[in-house]
Formats: sequence, structure tokens, C-alpha cells
Amino acid sequence: MAEHPLTPQHANLFERAVVDTTALPWVQSPEPTVERKLIEREGGDGTRATSLVRFAPGAAFPEHVHHGGEEFLVLDGAFCDETGCFPAGYYVRNPPGSRHRPSAPEGCVILVKLHHLDPRERESMAVDTRKTPWQQGRVEGLEVMPLGGFEGEHTAMVRWAPGTHFTPHHHFGGEEIFVVEGTLADEQGEYPAGTWLRNPHWSRHAPYSDTGCTIWVKTGHLPIPSSWYQEDGRGV
Repeated sequence: MAEHPLTPQHANLFERAVVDTTALPWVQSPEPTVERKLIEREGGDGTRATSLVRFAPGAAFPEHVHHGGEEFLVLDGAFCDETGCFPAGYYVRNPPGSRHRPSAPEGCVILVKLHHLDPRERESMAVDTRKTPWQQGRVEGLEVMPLGGFEGEHTAMVRWAPGTHFTPHHHFGGEEIFVVEGTLADEQGEYPAGTWLRNPHWSRHAPYSDTGCTIWVKTGHLPIPSSWYQEDGRGV
């Protein structure tokens, strides 16, 4: 496979983006046994990026530092490093400056975000979403599993029962979604499993799911335009 392009992809965090990752090609990483689907990235390696990463059985990366931190959700197989092995369903968050030597003896697929965590973060964490209890959401049919966050940024799993509708709302600091199972929808379309969405700061929608779905969602982490604070004296 060809090496990935170094050009930015969906890099403007002020813009809405929708990516069907099932239609993306796998491209070679610097390690021959590791491939990636490039969803969102600021540029080449070592810059902000969101990707699906596939480790072949027996694949391993040399020890490296995550200067901007990393977080990932294990979608298939098991991801391992010096701290343990994390099978499908685990959410792992490693702060800026952390280092490890990842491997996948049996192979794995992860959704991973790199170089985007607050430099003040210090704690690593791992959540087994298969065993963590769900909490009642804000509407009937919606369940939430908080995973982690820092100050105004929050990450969670959200489970929608069939026929669940959420009220129209704005997202302060934006929202990012990856559909793990089922189909999510809103006024702008339907998003089946494997879809990644980014809704920028103060975007508005009324999501629902006719069939039911499970999503990974991050809120409050996208930039706020300086012009937003100037309108009607907001932020003053």
C-alpha cells in the first residue's frame, strides 16, 4: 500500500465534517504491520490526527512518546502495552508526555485521537465499557457512560434505544461522534456504524435513532471563534 499523504484532511475545526470510514482505504503507517484509515489530521506524522488503526496479529510499535497525548477506543481484538492488554470495548486515555510500546499479539482495530489533549493533563486512565454501568440520559431511551475528560471537555459512550429522539440543542465547544453500532440521524442525514462526525462550536441539531445505536462522543473540545464572544457582548 502507498504511504499516506501528508496534506491536511478535514483539518478546519470550525467546519462540520462527516466521514464514512467504511469507504476509506487502509494506508500503510511507518510500521509495515500497522495500517490506518485517515479521518482527520492537521498534517503529517506528529501532528493532530484522528484515525482508525489496524494492527496485524503480532504487530508492534517501538517505544515512543505522545507529546500531545492520545486517547483510543478498542473496536476489535486487543491492544497491549506495558500496562496491560485492553480488549474490544476499552477506552484508554494517556496524557501528554506519556510513553509506551504498543503491540497486538492477536491483532486489533482502534479509533485513536493523537496530539489534542490539554498539556496540563497528567493522569492515565482505562475504562472497560463492557463492565461499567450505564446512567440514565436526559431523555427516555437514552443511556450515558461517562469515560473521561478535562475541564470543559467530556468523553462518553451514549446508547440510544430504538425510537429515541433528543431535543434540539446547541453544542458549546462543539461535538465529535463515532457511530459504533446501529444508525444515528438528525436533520441533515443518517449516519450508520463507522460514520465519524464533527459538529463545530454552537452547531445545533436534534439527533434521533429509529433503529437504536451506540456512539462514542466527545464534547466541549473544539475551538470557539473569537467573533462569537463579540456578538451581543457574550463572554464579557
